[in-house]
Amino acid sequence: MNDTEEKLHATNHYLYYPDEKNIPQYLAYGFRPIFLLLAPYMIISMILWGLVWSGFLNIPFINDTLTWHIYEMLFGVLTAGVMAFLTTGLPELFPGMIPFVGKRLKYVMILWVAGRVSFWFIDIVGVEIVAILNLSLLLWLIWFAKDVVLDKLQRHSSIGYILVAIFIIECWFFASVSGYAQTSTLEILRVALGAIIVLVLLAMRRVNMESVNELMEDKDIDDIYVSRPPLTNLAVFSVILFTLVEFFYPDNTALGWIGLATGLAILGITSDYVLKDKFILNQPYVLYYALIFIMFGTGYCLMGWDLLNNDIYGINHFRHFITSGGIGLAYLMVLITIGWIHTGRQLTSNIYTHLMVLLIIIAACMRSLIPFFEDYSSQLYLWSSVVWVLPFILYLKVFFRFLISPRNDGIKG
Repeated sequence: MNDTEEKLHATNHYLYYPDEKNIPQYLAYGFRPIFLLLAPYMIISMILWGLVWSGFLNIPFINDTLTWHIYEMLFGVLTAGVMAFLTTGLPELFPGMIPFVGKRLKYVMILWVAGRVSFWFIDIVGVEIVAILNLSLLLWLIWFAKDVVLDKLQRHSSIGYILVAIFIIECWFFASVSGYAQTSTLEILRVALGAIIVLVLLAMRRVNMESVNELMEDKDIDDIYVSRPPLTNLAVFSVILFTLVEFFYPDNTALGWIGLATGLAILGITSDYVLKDKFILNQPYVLYYALIFIMFGTGYCLMGWDLLNNDIYGINHFRHFITSGGIGLAYLMVLITIGWIHTGRQLTSNIYTHLMVLLIIIAACMRSLIPFFEDYSSQLYLWSSVVWVLPFILYLKVFFRFLISPRNDGIKG
């Protein structure tokens, strides 16, 4: 592809850029302010949690530390990641949709920041304020994505529907915290995790289709990558089944076998990367994306094994292969992939991207394998948190200047 063709292809994504004057570059497209704030927030919050869990720091204003830790790492970070994905991707998926930039974007970012600040001061502002701020943002995201659900061809409607499900689950969580629902908050958060994994699987299918084929085109690889719906659908079904059985029948031994089946179903998605004529698993980004599914699959398989093995109880530790590993790596790949492509650059791998991915994997293993090294649990809690934030520090080093500068190809956004 020559420079002219590449620029024309990129221009198609920005034909409907709004005619707003004096837009700061950090508000020139949806992903820019989100990434500028999300990476530092993940660094600060994870270090704080690491200090809490290792016993070096006491946060007195959180009565139930475990519940709120899980909530923030699921919902607090999720809303920013989803906002970046939707505000950046939907104008591409639906030509004619006006990109969300400038003042409107600023106000939404203020709402997200207010949600995070209110969370850390929850005992001062109260649960109700935290609920209103966070639910309002997720509700806005659903409204923003309404074209996905209303699309006559229903090409991406599943993403819209799962967002609605996540909103209902978050309402359920706050109802439980406030005493209006009797379900345990931890049980609700496990349901939320299942819904978020479904969202990641659905989003990854679209990311793979665009990024892997673009990568192959850049590398002059004469083949086509296709993310086959049956494999993703089987994985999604398996995750939903595991989530429902864990909620309704957590002590049933069948859950262990379902966990193993779920892990294998997710691992099966990686077979899409095996092409007929070309070997592409030696391409860095293909391997990066495949590792997301490998972390998910490993987590479910280990949880299934734990449920079938009476000699060990480490299911909540093994679940961190899914959260710290799979979801953490998914967030990182959204940051990196969009950070390259939507600043007008080619998808590039280097020592920094390799290190970012490797450190996420190491941190997830350190956190997840605590049951086998219980004598070092305090150290592993702390150092896994430290290692986990290093990729986001590296991200800021590499991408900060891209996020505050005009696109490299001269196009708005």
